[in-house]
Amino acid sequence: MLAATYVGDRKLTVVEREPRSPGEGEVVIDVAYTGICGTDLHILHGAMDQRVTMPAVLGHEMAGTIASVGEGVEGWSIGDHVTVMPLASCGHCPACLSGNSHICHNLNFLGIDSPGSMQASWTVPDKVLVPLPASLSLEHAALAEPTAVAVHDVRRADLREGERAFVVGGGPIGLLVACAARARGADVVVVELAEPRRTLAEQIGLRTLDPASADVEAFVSEWTEGAGADVSFEVSGAPAGIETAIQALAVRGRMVVVAIHSTPPPVNLFRLFWRELTIIGARVYEREDFQEAVRLLEQGAIPADLLISRVEPIDEVAAAFAELESGRAMKVLIDCHSGDGDD
Repeated sequence: MLAATYVGDRKLTVVEREPRSPGEGEVVIDVAYTGICGTDLHILHGAMDQRVTMPAVLGHEMAGTIASVGEGVEGWSIGDHVTVMPLASCGHCPACLSGNSHICHNLNFLGIDSPGSMQASWTVPDKVLVPLPASLSLEHAALAEPTAVAVHDVRRADLREGERAFVVGGGPIGLLVACAARARGADVVVVELAEPRRTLAEQIGLRTLDPASADVEAFVSEWTEGAGADVSFEVSGAPAGIETAIQALAVRGRMVVVAIHSTPPPVNLFRLFWRELTIIGARVYEREDFQEAVRLLEQGAIPADLLISRVEPIDEVAAAFAELESGRAMKVLIDCHSGDGDD
């Protein structure tokens, strides 16, 4: 089978690998599609060399079919459609013992800390499996993991029907957050500098704002009748985005920090104090977020056809990464069997 691996120095290789047979409590997944994540780009850029073990099989946004099961596996059968919640927790650290195993102190994130799904055959513990309905295509189901991120962000915000949600950043996660917020019944606005991303958001049916050509403060005042947004989501990863997200909030508004900031950004603590604002961290997801993500995808609340820009064969993985880096694509999927000689 073929696998896409990161070997350091911004290089990807496609190699032949022998599938690993399942051990006790494990299953082998015939991987159909794997999405390229922003984290995968960070790995390619060398930002996580201290964490990954090279050659590293990338990928954690996936969907596929169970090909075989190991001893002790119950409730799963060959042929089941599945995705993976790629978090393996230790079970005994303070986070796990407090019921927060998704942010385990010793977390093994599959696709980062151990081999990922950008390969034709992937062996994983059965406890990370999430079932998929037969009515949901595997191509669309490959968006379950990033959709679960968005669902978790919205849940952490305690967003309620009728509230106003201000999403700063219209990249893949930003648009998924906006769609998840809309599904909750919120009034949503997406703030995005890039015109192609605004155009896509509008095709999805979302209201957009260009902060370079509009008075954001005046817009928010008119939109909220002077009150401010109930919730803002900072998805841009830029210091200016944090300021925009904070300034937009109403009294006792909540800002959810979605983006990963590689260096500590400045935060307007005076505004935080003056309006009694709340800043909420949101990292990865829990099982209920995955289940809700699958439901939203099955119902069509997530416009997968519009969000998936391209599907590339695994032997063209370098070109697929380059396309995503260029900013021309929203989501790029890798067909993990196309080109591996099995078709």
